[in-house]
Amino acid sequence: MSDPASKPATPLYEIEGRELIAESGGVRVQVLTLAAGQCVPWHWHTEVTDTMVCLEGRIEIETRAPREIFPLEPGGRCTVPPRRAHTVVNTHAGRSRFLIVQGVGRYDYIPVS
Repeated sequence: MSDPASKPATPLYEIEGRELIAESGGVRVQVLTLAAGQCVPWHWHTEVTDTMVCLEGRIEIETRAPREIFPLEPGGRCTVPPRRAHTVVNTHAGRSRFLIVQGVGRYDYIPVS
């Protein structure tokens, strides 16, 4: 019998694609695909660190407090610590894909209004 608490929550935003690679022990690994013009909206996490690696296209991670912008091309990576608001934007004319490793800790997604 599977534990419903271990399943990823329904996302609060839509993107072209999500592929769950692994989830165990407070760590989640996914590949997210953003169509042209799509983004992961501003949000933050209580416990988990997001580590993102661009696989295809170009993405830009922007953070607050302090404000920083990290443009990534394939192979580039960025780490955002817990409690730091951030967004991920596809800055490529086509689709962009990135690997995201989230952990270690309880996952949450807190939108920034």
